[in-house]
Amino acid sequence: MTGKDIAKITFTLVVFYLIGGFILAFVYANASPKIFKNNEEAEKKALKELVPEADDTKKLGDWTIHDKHAKYFIAKKGGDVVGYVIQSFGKGYSSYINTFVAVDKDFKVQKINILAHGETPGLGDEIEADSFKNQFKDKTLDHLKVIKGETKEDIQAISGATISSRAVTEDAVKNGVTFLIKTIKEGGSADVKQQQH
Repeated sequence: MTGKDIAKITFTLVVFYLIGGFILAFVYANASPKIFKNNEEAEKKALKELVPEADDTKKLGDWTIHDKHAKYFIAKKGGDVVGYVIQSFGKGYSSYINTFVAVDKDFKVQKINILAHGETPGLGDEIEADSFKNQFKDKTLDHLKVIKGETKEDIQAISGATISSRAVTEDAVKNGVTFLIKTIKEGGSADVKQQQH
């Protein structure tokens, strides 16, 4: 193979890479606004499901947990505060569990919703089951702990998935509620950034 052949192959490869790059940039530029809009719509729907009685839910600020950017919101009905929603993350068995937590104005948990995770199918993914999520209704900060075995006061662990159960309960939900109490109830700044590990 001569130097001329090598130059020709190199030139051809560079042209193909440039064309591929332009195609990817074009696809991303067109798809990115749609992805953003879809994510925004999914967030609005999740907020409405978490606090259905609210007629207005607005973002209050941002915070950070496990180096992940998250948001928190205030929910109102007719101008009166009915509760708050916080996005939080728990470190699970094989993923960070993206969780939305709704609390009433007294900071009792009303509902949780698992937005995304990569936990083990058939075990850890049971965190999405209503039987697990419904346990959080009316729980205060003191009762956000996982118990192996029967419990009505606290949160019963999912059999075979204690790590995932704890990641949601004692990491995502408990840290989220703690942040809301410190920031809103105890007069912290609405744009406080907190790092949880």
